[in-house]
Formats: sequence, structure tokens, C-alpha cells
Amino acid sequence: MSHTPAHQASGGNAAPAADRSSIIAVTALPVLVVIAGVLGFLLPDAFTPLAPSITWALGVVMFFMGLTLTLPDFARIAKRPWIAVLGVVTQFVAMPLLGLLVVTVYSLPPEIAVGVILVGCAPGGTASNVVTYLSKGDTALSVSITTLSTLCAPVLTPLLTLWLAGSYMDVPFWSMFVSICQTVLVPVIVGVIVRVFASKLIDRISPVLPWLASIAIAYIVAIVVAGSADSIATAGVLVLLAVVTHNLLGLGVGYGVAAACRLDTPTRRALSFEVGLQNSGLASTLATTYFSPLAALPGAVFSVWHNVSGALLASIFARRPYGKPPVDASDREPAVADASSGGATSR
Repeated sequence: MSHTPAHQASGGNAAPAADRSSIIAVTALPVLVVIAGVLGFLLPDAFTPLAPSITWALGVVMFFMGLTLTLPDFARIAKRPWIAVLGVVTQFVAMPLLGLLVVTVYSLPPEIAVGVILVGCAPGGTASNVVTYLSKGDTALSVSITTLSTLCAPVLTPLLTLWLAGSYMDVPFWSMFVSICQTVLVPVIVGVIVRVFASKLIDRISPVLPWLASIAIAYIVAIVVAGSADSIATAGVLVLLAVVTHNLLGLGVGYGVAAACRLDTPTRRALSFEVGLQNSGLASTLATTYFSPLAALPGAVFSVWHNVSGALLASIFARRPYGKPPVDASDREPAVADASSGGATSR
């Protein structure tokens, strides 16, 4: 998913339209992904041949993410560096280790274990920006952490996967590093450059970007499910249980770390979503490319579940007012616009 709205408050009427489109898109994403998964399961022969195009689809999602980033987004990281770094470190420490804990507790078979760990080693999912916005959390911080974790992903994702999943299957570190640079880093950078030189055009089309990202994520899920259709009947429930456990633990740890550091309520909500919601589209793509269709299944299931859990938790948070204003309230516009899977997606 793309987080189009938040930083576009200066974009005139485009920002409110992008806000509405992003919120609707992230709400509809689980439905789109479920439909895509059902189609992939029922028509595997139609989607399996499309597997080589998954990397291109993820590249499109990350390009859309780049289009939604502005230079002030990067300035925010410099303004509150320690909190952004705290979020990234918590994510890249907690989620990989929680993934290892889950696969150990549930005694998952090697291919599924690698898939769960890979999800944990992925950077933050951009859907976290939308649900942070919906929860009345610190959306500017959420975007900063997502951006920073995405930039760190080419090194940290394959390195952590090699460390934690190397005992289950061979992990090609350098190939994954190059792949993440090609499908994540380069498209994001190109998107940022395009936005710098064509900001007015991007503001006009920004309401469409979350929908295009959602469709791309659903496309990835359909192909991933098609590739592992034969295994879903036997492993589907186990994968769902592992994914739900992993996600809920991540949400809890993110909030708990922020609370332990005595950060304010908006920041706690942002860190909860940044840690618990992953770029599962990237995990699925890497698993399909370097491991097996079954290893990609946890990423596909995560794509559905983390949007559902994120939306539910955001609605709970939004109904719980807090007395303290955000620490850096001057950074946030009244109609916050950083709000939107595949996300990418994601995806």
C-alpha cells in the first residue's frame, strides 16, 4: 500500500481526496486479497505461469511508495532521529526473533518456517501509515520509520534471513541483496525523483495510487497462492495460526517498547503498527524467487491478516482518547496525509 495522504496537506484539494482514497483502499485491500487468493486457489493453472512477473509487480508497488514521499519526510527523520531509529531497531530485532520463536513453538516444516522468518525480516509495510493515521497516532513518525526501514532492507533483510533461516534452507545472501535493491530501493528512489520534478501531476493522480498498489498486491497474492494451492489444504490452518501469532506479538512488542521508553500515546500507536505490520509483498516475492511456493504462503496470508488486524486495532485506538498532545505536533497537519499495502504493499 502507498501512504499518499499525510505529507500532501499542501497539495490543495488533492490531499483530502488522497486521504479518502487511501482509507477506502486499505479497508478494501483484505477483500481484494481474499478474492485474489480464492482465484489463485481455484485457477492455479491460470496464475502459476505469471510467477516471473511478481518482481515487477512489487517494483510497481514500491515505485508508488516513492511517489508519495517528499523531502520533508526525510527531514522528519533528521528531526527526531532517535525515535525513528528506535522503531527500525525494534522492528528488525523483534519481528525476526518473534518469527523464529513462532516457528519453533509450532514446529513448522522447513519451507513454511523460512517463509515466516522471511516475513519477520522484511521492512515495515506501508499500510502501517494508513492505520496509524486512522488510530490518531503519529503518522509523520510512521512514514519516517517505514522509509528508513525500507532503505535498510537491502542489507538487513537478507542478512537476518541468512542468520535465522539458514539452518532450514540455503539462503542466497548476495542474490537477495541485489534483488531487494532492484525491486525495492531503485523503484522508491525513482519514485522520489519523479515526485520532485512532477509534484503537481502526482498530486492530481494521488487518489488513484493506493488502488493501483492494492491491485498489484492482490496480483502477487493470487500468483503466490496458485503456486502453493496443493499445500494449502494441509498447511493452510497452520500457516494462518503462525501468521496471526507473529503479527499480534509484533503489535504488542512495538507498543510495549514505546511505553517502556515513556513515549506519548500517538508515538506508541505508531510504533505498534510499524513493528507489527510488515512488507509481506516483498517477503512473498523473495520466497517465490529464492525458496519455494510453499515458503511464499506465509507472506500471502500475512498480506490479508495484517490489514484486518491493523484496521481492527486502529478502530479500538481511535475510540480511546488521550490527554497528552503529540510531542512534535508542529510536524503534523490537522488533516494528516501520510496515510496510505503494498505495498507495498506490499507488499
